[in-house]
Amino acid sequence: MNDTVAQKTSGAPRVNKHKADWRGWKFMWPFAVVFAFVFIIPIFYAIYISFYQQRMIGGNAFVGFENYKRLFADQQFWAAVGRVTIFTCIQVPIMLFLAAALALVIDSMKLHGTKFFRISTFLPYAVPAVVSTLIWGFAYGAKYGLVGSFNSAFGTHFDAFAPNMLLVSIGNIVTWEFTGYNMLIFYSSLSTIPHSLYEAASIDGASEWDIVRKIKLPELKGSLAITVIFSIIGSFQLYNEPSILQNMVPGNAITTNYTPNMYAYNLSFTGNQSNYAAAMAIVMAIITMIIAYAVQLNSMKEQMK
Repeated sequence: MNDTVAQKTSGAPRVNKHKADWRGWKFMWPFAVVFAFVFIIPIFYAIYISFYQQRMIGGNAFVGFENYKRLFADQQFWAAVGRVTIFTCIQVPIMLFLAAALALVIDSMKLHGTKFFRISTFLPYAVPAVVSTLIWGFAYGAKYGLVGSFNSAFGTHFDAFAPNMLLVSIGNIVTWEFTGYNMLIFYSSLSTIPHSLYEAASIDGASEWDIVRKIKLPELKGSLAITVIFSIIGSFQLYNEPSILQNMVPGNAITTNYTPNMYAYNLSFTGNQSNYAAAMAIVMAIITMIIAYAVQLNSMKEQMK
């Protein structure tokens, strides 16, 4: 009784604990609708059409897992998967090593023009992938580009578009694009370390290398897991760089099935095999999810030690 009187006199609003509060959903529903139409519905539609096959007589016919059986026997698809796997295993460690090194250099507070250096390192990420690839594609030109000028000046015959160098050239473009982005993630993680910890380590006689090895590098474990997962997903979705370079590379070095995404795109929009391309996209999504989940589990185990 006294509580009821107190609520009336204080003017505090009554809260009905048994009634659901939908105010949060009112703010969320515009994003939820867009997310459903842009992401959720296309995924279910891709799964749906992957069980069908377009035929000249009869139109779309239900074929069950025939597209998936064909996919597992498709050597071109697995060659593309192997190519992006090699690309990931080589390019991602190099890119993340450079990003971590740049973050440590900026965080050391001994670099003049830190703000300019941080912005200039991040700037390539702000350039669209199409523009970045065109810039590097012209630079790689053996006749009129930077590589051609280098060969003329030093009498060399380096060809960035040679079949055995092509994946390295694409890796250089991707590294240039995303090193600054990953650097900012590492730098943000280092910024959370209190400076009192550095002062205490210095008083105890720790050198700069000891501080990096025993304080800064352990702090990067969490952000390293995030960057590895994002980089793996991005590498397995490789499309823009080889697709744009395809018209700049002489011969047929970059085929229509150079990467899984290129293969699926050309099957769908050029070969009129959207059902088979949908099955390919689903399988690639599952492969990427398994690898990313394995990396996440390994990171969680490392952090729990």
